[in-house]
Amino acid sequence: MKILVIAPSWVGDMMMSQGMYRTLKVKHPTARIDVMAPQWCRPLLARMPEVNQALPMPLGHGVLAISERRRLGISLRETQYERAYILPNSFKSALVPFFANIPQRIGWRGEMRYGLLNDIRVLDKLAFPMMIQRYIALAYDKQNVRSAADLLQPLLWPQLQVRDEEILEITTLFDLTDQRPIIGFCPGAEFGPAKRWPHYHYSTLAQQLIDNGYQVALFGSAKDHPIGEQIRLAINKNNHHNCLNLAGQTSLEQAVVLIAACCALVSNDSGLMHIAAALDKPLVALYGPTSPDFTPPLSKKAKVIRLTTGYHKIRKGPAAQGYDQSLIDITPEQVMTVLNQQLSSEFPAKKAY
Repeated sequence: MKILVIAPSWVGDMMMSQGMYRTLKVKHPTARIDVMAPQWCRPLLARMPEVNQALPMPLGHGVLAISERRRLGISLRETQYERAYILPNSFKSALVPFFANIPQRIGWRGEMRYGLLNDIRVLDKLAFPMMIQRYIALAYDKQNVRSAADLLQPLLWPQLQVRDEEILEITTLFDLTDQRPIIGFCPGAEFGPAKRWPHYHYSTLAQQLIDNGYQVALFGSAKDHPIGEQIRLAINKNNHHNCLNLAGQTSLEQAVVLIAACCALVSNDSGLMHIAAALDKPLVALYGPTSPDFTPPLSKKAKVIRLTTGYHKIRKGPAAQGYDQSLIDITPEQVMTVLNQQLSSEFPAKKAY
């Protein structure tokens, strides 16, 4: 069976989608799964063994371009896909499989996609409260799954693969091969400062870790580099060489390998948090206005710290520098305690303090 998947466009959502690919391979072991996604997704898809190949989606997020989507669809007809799974809920995301004449086109109803989809599902958000459940449910015949309770348990969580040889190569390239074990920080957040743990808390935690024999690596995009510098420059200047700001300095592929090299990570609710979970790294995930109920870090080695309830869609918090009070109230001491528990469980000889 040849399957085409139209994938989501965000890092966290992309990681959640692997649960569906893994489920499809269990249900259809010989299936060939091709995934159409933005070019930046290729380093993630290449580390998902269930995916046969990544097909580039050349159109940017939010671009309709019906004629270009028609051209893409027609170019796929000769592959003769039997099924398409459309994971985004937008109208435009369903156009390529429609123009490719794929016989079975499966997805949630979303933006009035009658005709574009011919196996259309109506989502009961209470029946499928988590994003990964909603993706995995599409891998089942419609009549066989009415709620998350009908899904095969345990759910097949995302799992990325990184080789030891890659870790050695990349840590050497970025000068992270000394005797200090690495703790990774992911201090950025795509949708603004309200999702970020304050930089001064990260600095306090970094200083404590460095004082106790660790080195700290900061990960993120180019726009997170200034946050990383705030963290790095706030620690003792004699320790700056043990706090490396890699935000914006690595490709996504390099960041994945470097995260795999860490012995533990501390992260805001972000795409990199989901990558760390998929690499099965000890992880302390810090949540404020966003809720871990919908998209939690899917790993038994992940621990969530959250001091508020519900979901609050805010981009800038009311506190200084746009931080949200619920994240300010999470102290470095609380994080250190949980991090120490994580390290002690994973590496009995290592402690954070």
